[in-house]
Amino acid sequence: MNKIVEVLPDKQALIARSLEVVVAKIQGAIQERSRCTIALAGGGTPKPLYEAIASQQLPWEQIHVFWGDERYVSPEHPDSNQGMARKAWLDQVALPAANIHPMPTDGTTPAADAQKHGAQLQEFFGTKVGEFPSFDIILLGIGDDAHTASLFPHTEALQVEDQLVTVGNKDGQPRITFTAPLINHAHCVLFLVAGVNKQPALAQIFAPEADSLTYPARLIQPQGELWWLLDESAGQQLKS
Repeated sequence: MNKIVEVLPDKQALIARSLEVVVAKIQGAIQERSRCTIALAGGGTPKPLYEAIASQQLPWEQIHVFWGDERYVSPEHPDSNQGMARKAWLDQVALPAANIHPMPTDGTTPAADAQKHGAQLQEFFGTKVGEFPSFDIILLGIGDDAHTASLFPHTEALQVEDQLVTVGNKDGQPRITFTAPLINHAHCVLFLVAGVNKQPALAQIFAPEADSLTYPARLIQPQGELWWLLDESAGQQLKS
């Protein structure tokens, strides 16, 4: 694993640097593999990044968009990660509808939809049962509790090692989420973190030793590159 940590002066600089890295990774993947697969994060921090990507001139027909997790709501719901990304980016560019691969949230149960999406990923990547595909880019954030995607502290999702997608649980509210092993097969995982409220979680995530079940972002140790892009208020304690 190649780990890169950068602390940027403010949120604006964080978004600008994130845009540079993501665009370079998209272009590199297309050059190497004739397409780029990117999984998006929800939350407030990446929204301006998506708006910035929408203003770029990129070969949209070669970019396939997925999500690392999703709340179990319709795409029209204000809490939908898909809905946010569509408004900020995907609806603003000529990205083919067939290149957008949302997590299903309209089935009989979250578990059934998680299984369905796992099968969809297998079909798209051409992997067998038990194999993990490698996304080119997976974007992640963290919560104050050190969760990432919908991998929350001391939940069953943290123990799932043989599935691509599983059900996350936030205070009884189901989510659908990539599993840690799927995330860890990515060519590049990029964390975007802003705000002084993230300092305690980051201290535990970066500590030499801490419990991964309590601080789930510690589980993310990808085979490829691991980027941590932080604004000054989040990352000042990590500056060496």
